[in-house]
Amino acid sequence: MTDHQPTETADPTTEPPTGEPAHPDAVRLYGPEFAADPAALYHRMRERFGAVAPVLLDGDLPAWLLLDHRVVHEVTGNPKMFARDTRRWNAYDAIPADWSLAPYVAWMPSIMYAEGAAHQRRAGAVGDALDAFDRTELAAVCARLSDDLIDGFAGRGEADLIADYANRIPLLVIAYMYGFGSDETPALARDVADSLDEGEEANKAHQRIQARMRQLVADKHDHPGPDVPSRLLGHPAGLSAEEIIIDLLIVMAAAQQPTANWIGNTLRLMLVDDDFSLTLQGGRSSADHALNQVLWEDTPTQNFIGRFPVHDCVLAGQHIRKGDLLILGLAAANGDPRLRAARDAGSGGANRAHMSFGHGEHGCPFPAPELAEVIAKAAVEVLLDRLPDVRLGRPADTLTWHPSVWMRGLHALPVVFTPTRHTAS
Repeated sequence: MTDHQPTETADPTTEPPTGEPAHPDAVRLYGPEFAADPAALYHRMRERFGAVAPVLLDGDLPAWLLLDHRVVHEVTGNPKMFARDTRRWNAYDAIPADWSLAPYVAWMPSIMYAEGAAHQRRAGAVGDALDAFDRTELAAVCARLSDDLIDGFAGRGEADLIADYANRIPLLVIAYMYGFGSDETPALARDVADSLDEGEEANKAHQRIQARMRQLVADKHDHPGPDVPSRLLGHPAGLSAEEIIIDLLIVMAAAQQPTANWIGNTLRLMLVDDDFSLTLQGGRSSADHALNQVLWEDTPTQNFIGRFPVHDCVLAGQHIRKGDLLILGLAAANGDPRLRAARDAGSGGANRAHMSFGHGEHGCPFPAPELAEVIAKAAVEVLLDRLPDVRLGRPADTLTWHPSVWMRGLHALPVVFTPTRHTAS
């Protein structure tokens, strides 16, 4: 148990305390050491500091990294004590305008930063709109879209399964769920890809995405259909058009890269791990196991900003100030030695006690994890069905990961296979 008691939620607009949190011997959560082997760094921090470690983010801004599964579970399960609104950060006003991590903490009036009843109202509406999709029908749509993408490179006998496949599937599915016309999807996909870069072009792409979402909501208001925007417009929660627009953007962003990385990381595992590569011909029987193992070993979302204590407290022996930034170490929590020992002794690959989708009211809302699994499973199974002799196009030890504190995904996954122009029916 931690040494604190929950309190009522504080006003996020109150003046934060002055000064910076004391972080003696803080570890930099960026740079060559982190990029080389984050899991090893988490292990060393856990041995040195215990469940909560003082860290420095890019620009040496201080924070705390939660390394222990139990502590992450407790913090995410107590929103009154550990709140979500980033304006609570006691260093919020000191963030440089050009800080590289600003997009992760810049407050916006979205479901992501809403608290209490406001969050429950919006999360409930989004959950209901997503839950209306029949899982079997969605799986069939995912399979069709996966087939279409494979048709584009099947005749070449080679492909990059990240750029040509994994990165493209989630957005195509979201476009379908949002009710975008097929003629609108290619431009949306280009803008989403461009928005992930840096600079002026990324800003312009983001503005175009926002304009498309605004037009989409206006169109669905006049011509509703069986899609997410229409269901949000008609939901009893009475969301405004502005609330719907920004929450649609948040849901799209939350679905795109994590699901893409889940697909890419699973395909990598099945191509490089002997236990899986021996069973590629029976890919359907091993896909479920591989998808779950990736969530434990190479979870797409590694760390997440964040939570902010509403008053001073002691957390796992560390004195934490009101408004300090707590980073949810999802990958570190999944690698918690005590949890791993219990998992290895218990249900093995079927265990789903990982933190990959977060926890609590600000975790990935139901049924989003279930829908993400439908998408990822269909993508993996269809690829293995269509390209049964697929194999890596270069040595596994030359594959490289994006040097991100937050996400775990490959730069590329080159493969070769027997060329075919057959389209699955």
